[in-house]
Amino acid sequence: MNKSHPSRGLAFALAALLLAVQAQGHASAADDAAAETLNPLVVTAALAPRTADESLASVTVIDEAQLRRQDPTDITDALRAQPGVDVTSSGGFGKNTGVYLRGTGSESTPLMIDGIRLRSATAGGPAWQFLEPRLFERVEIVRGPRGSLYGADAVGGVVQLFTPEGEGEPTPRITLGGGSFDTRRASASLSGREGGTRYYVAASRLESDGYEIVDGQGDKGYDNTTGLMRLSHAFAGGAELGVLALRARGNTEFVGGNTDYVQQVAGVYGELPITEAWRSRLTLSEARDESDNIDDFGDSVIDTRTRTARWENTLAVGPHELVAGAEYARDDVDATTAYDEDSRDNTAVFAQALLDFSPLSVQASLRHDDNEAYGEETTGSLALGVALDDIHTLRASYGTAFRAPTFNELYYPGYANPDLDPEESRSIELGLRGQLGRGFWDLSLYRTEIDDMIANVYRDGRSAPFNVERARIRGVELATGADVNDWTLRAALTYTDPENRETGKRLIRRASRSLRLDADRALGDWTLGGSLIAQGERYNDAANDERLSGFATLDLRAGWNFAPGWSTRLTLENVFDREYVTTYDSFNDYGYRDAGRAAFVSVSFSG
Repeated sequence: MNKSHPSRGLAFALAALLLAVQAQGHASAADDAAAETLNPLVVTAALAPRTADESLASVTVIDEAQLRRQDPTDITDALRAQPGVDVTSSGGFGKNTGVYLRGTGSESTPLMIDGIRLRSATAGGPAWQFLEPRLFERVEIVRGPRGSLYGADAVGGVVQLFTPEGEGEPTPRITLGGGSFDTRRASASLSGREGGTRYYVAASRLESDGYEIVDGQGDKGYDNTTGLMRLSHAFAGGAELGVLALRARGNTEFVGGNTDYVQQVAGVYGELPITEAWRSRLTLSEARDESDNIDDFGDSVIDTRTRTARWENTLAVGPHELVAGAEYARDDVDATTAYDEDSRDNTAVFAQALLDFSPLSVQASLRHDDNEAYGEETTGSLALGVALDDIHTLRASYGTAFRAPTFNELYYPGYANPDLDPEESRSIELGLRGQLGRGFWDLSLYRTEIDDMIANVYRDGRSAPFNVERARIRGVELATGADVNDWTLRAALTYTDPENRETGKRLIRRASRSLRLDADRALGDWTLGGSLIAQGERYNDAANDERLSGFATLDLRAGWNFAPGWSTRLTLENVFDREYVTTYDSFNDYGYRDAGRAAFVSVSFSG
């Protein structure tokens, strides 16, 4: 197919949406409900609630309504081609997935679930593919370095998933569905609030026979069972206690074997008002990534666990806010392979000032990490924002971050290099946001320099990781949206130039161009919508010899509230059955196909 045609079409659609935003904005400025949707509160960017324009960061929020309309099978389906976001996978339905923010590696994109970080200490990144999207009500994507707030690996940004808190009368919800590839899905939840107590409990089950991700290798199935509990109680004096527990387990088949997996987060927190202006919060948490692998090389077990204690204090001083705290984390590895070291700990202190000198806003933060494995790192950031008028906010920021070497890179026997240093980065960004009542647009330009990039190099008769590379990543992101006349419209355009400065080649598996358009319309008891995604080519190898073609896909959806409390939803994915790959196995000379045309239907009851 002619790859330029989808890109041109989406570009014209994006331009039309920008014109619609400009035309509708002033006429609808009094619509507070639309303003809350299009300028939502964000907590990930600054550790404190701020509207999108006040956050002084490039942010994208996917709210509950969007998640329910799109009803993705995988959480990364909702992330794909959002501003600054690139997703690669080794096939659909529970296969290895990577999420790249602003051209940085998948290990440089931390994933948080209600403030608890989930990742594999051995591989570095989280297992995105095992997270059930129906159990979350909100996704926040913050782009740009956040090392001074979250520590290691927040180079390209941070993604945080939020679970429902519970509100109002006890509300049950049950959903049953299925579709292509003999897929079956079921989920159930109960949420509510009684006095100062909020609760949310949920469970889900997904089974799929999968499809042939590689010709001649047979269908590769997947199953997932997830349970979630969130409970909190607010006391009369303002204190609050809460607990979160999420556990996902199942099996995924891949070419040459299968994996039994467990993904788990658990945490308890207590928050106390010391004075009217000072609140203190202590969170104790644990995250687990466990896998039991059976493949052509035999059986192996890799279990990683991270335990964290985080103390955070927030002090209000007039219109200003100060945040300070400390964090202790310990990683442990238990595996059939005897790692040279199987644990490490990290101690950190951090502080942030959120200053309001209206129309000028200032955000400054600093963090110091001391890691048992790779030493000390200090990161910081400074952001300035100016409200030019009631509509436009100009922002500029500078920040540093680092990526920590993984256990595999430091300690895997016969491969590791214990002398590795962390990758270090410096980023600068300039952004302009327009908030026009029923519409918004956000434009950002950025540049990131990364030193001491870790790469596999053949030396002394073996391949091992070394600090040998430098990278320069620059890009432009444009996001826009409008809620007009029963239409909900969102669009994103991303250009990224991730270059290895040693070779002049593009960093592997990053697409340089992407476009996304989401459009939905309410028609009485019906909703109709679709998502169009186009991405340019990428390279599977450092030499840029293995080119993976760009692609464009169209998804369609329809929902019907056919009775009080009852609804049904139909989704058609990859309507034109485009065949594409984002990951290639060079050794075996085959690509991992993403799913072709697929249809899914579900029926839900909410009391």
